[in-house]
Amino acid sequence: MTTSTRGVDRTPAVLVLEDGRTFRGRAYGAVGATFGEAVFSTGMTGYQETLTDPSYHRQVVVMTAPHVGNTGVNDEDMESRKIWVAGYVVRDPARVPSNWRSTRSLDAELAAQGVVGISGIDTRALTRHLRERGAMRVGIFSGNALPDEGTMLAEVRQSPEMSGADLSAEVATTEAYVVPAIGEKKYTVAAIDLGIKGMTPHRMAERGIEVHVLPATATVEDVYAVNPDGVFFSNGPGDPATADHPVSVMRGVLERGTPLFGICFGNQILGRALGFGTFKLKYGHRGINQPVQDRTTGKVEVTAHNHGFAVDAPLDRVSDTPYGRAEVSHVCLNDNVVEGLQLLDRPAFSVQYHPEAAAGPHDAAYLFDRFTSLMSTALMEGQRA
Repeated sequence: MTTSTRGVDRTPAVLVLEDGRTFRGRAYGAVGATFGEAVFSTGMTGYQETLTDPSYHRQVVVMTAPHVGNTGVNDEDMESRKIWVAGYVVRDPARVPSNWRSTRSLDAELAAQGVVGISGIDTRALTRHLRERGAMRVGIFSGNALPDEGTMLAEVRQSPEMSGADLSAEVATTEAYVVPAIGEKKYTVAAIDLGIKGMTPHRMAERGIEVHVLPATATVEDVYAVNPDGVFFSNGPGDPATADHPVSVMRGVLERGTPLFGICFGNQILGRALGFGTFKLKYGHRGINQPVQDRTTGKVEVTAHNHGFAVDAPLDRVSDTPYGRAEVSHVCLNDNVVEGLQLLDRPAFSVQYHPEAAAGPHDAAYLFDRFTSLMSTALMEGQRA
């Protein structure tokens, strides 16, 4: 990525997809050139949490909502230390933010963090194109970074693909840290940071959990050095087929029978640990309005998603795995994609979406309670033994 000064309304910008489709608009945020995978998010709000979600590393996010930026930016809704998206695409950016919590405009924040964007294009047409053709590589060019169209397309096609990308270590913490329990401490959890969002350990802390957040490179020995009552695997970017180290660590946890909970990337890692494959979705699920059914209760939840890969597990039967029987616990009602797994003979489960609800609906908050219930049961059984 190359960037320079903040864009202004009339600075020309061009978005070029790897199949040659081109959109012309105006610079938004920083001026320069950037590359990534073009994906779209269907959320009408929560853009600050989306921008700072490490799972969006190396992705250019297209907002399907036409008007973006009207609540500005604040310092409370950051989900990590920085904006992670590689680029940002909006149709009609707000001219002036209007919210009592706003401290600066979205345009200014993108520019300050060097995020190249484009505005004033038909995001509906772009989204329809990505739905039909699939997520693909893209480049945004503006200002002095605007070469001729042939050069832009060649540069897009030379940029790295998301398939085969191993990105967790690029976004995860390099040093372990602790998020203390709120109120009385009841449990200790070792959380493997593969791109964790700040609200996730907070949701656990609300339930009396002291969370030890460990780097993506943590070993099984590192996990058990904190004497955990449970182990958590977070969301994160990249292709789960490359995540051999986290899969190995998860298998070590499964062998010991410690209560385990994974979300998003963690769900895909559990799938691999159990022997299932993963595959790249045509255009993925991103946004805060995705319908999922919890097959264990029949309840339908509206959930927050951000994933371009999925687990290839059978929906119609219980599977035998090296760690006992497993089944698909949650499924997306739009396309029957696997949205959750659970073991029937060991205390382990995962979901493909974001139960921390930042941003998003709170329908899935019960999953953190399900995790604490597993730890409580394990502790009681240990005491009886």
